Amino acid sequence: MNTLKTSPLPVRLCTLRESHLDKVMEIERRAYCFPWTRTIFRNCLQSGHLALLMKQGRNIIGYGIVNITRKEAHLLNICIAPEQQSHGLGRSLLRTLIKLSCNSGAQCMFLEVRPSNTVAIALYHSEGFNEIDRHRHYYPAQNGYEDALVMGIEFS
Repeated sequence: MNTLKTSPLPVRLCTLRESHLDKVMEIERRAYCFPWTRTIFRNCLQSGHLALLMKQGRNIIGYGIVNITRKEAHLLNICIAPEQQSHGLGRSLLRTLIKLSCNSGAQCMFLEVRPSNTVAIALYHSEGFNEIDRHRHYYPAQNGYEDALVMGIEFS
């Protein structure tokens, strides 16, 4: 689908399929204290959501899932393997998901993010997202629940 130049091997994007879920689940568990379940991923795939896989050589290093409805895109999950982070891969994946959402007729994208995930928030701000709301007690956390910042961007 798409190839990015990084070292040592180029990174490419392709459609995430159910056959990839073992590796995706492995990354999800390493990246998050409260990971998605296989059932959630499977439901997203069965629902026809835009689901991309990022690979470097034969290695799966990231993924992103977007639900596109009518004129809106909802970024449900975006993740880069922890050892591959801080190299611009998340930014590249986000930009591709935005472009594909826009090409599918979406006029805006929104997402939820933990306030404690300052790296992701900085990325979203740098790509033009703004904070538009807050959902209280949205995410499970070590000591109960954590709010979610709702962020959005309008496509021009």
